[in-house]
Amino acid sequence: MADNRKSRDLWLTDAKVEEEIAKLRESEYVALARAEERQRYRRRQYLYQLRNLEKRGRKLAEEGWTPNEEDEDDAQT
Repeated sequence: MADNRKSRDLWLTDAKVEEEIAKLRESEYVALARAEERQRYRRRQYLYQLRNLEKRGRKLAEEGWTPNEEDEDDAQT
């Protein structure tokens, strides 16, 4: 198995690797996939943020906090 890997790597020189990387960087399909990946990442981050806010809101509700309390605190200061 190791011999097979070595023979496979022989045809892929460093120069060929760099050449293919440069070519793929210019690809419209790579750009499209990256844009989709960024959008998916942003949506997941937003989901995690909403989950965290819900958890925090539940804790505040258990403690008896209401949204109007903040308004009252601002009026007193």
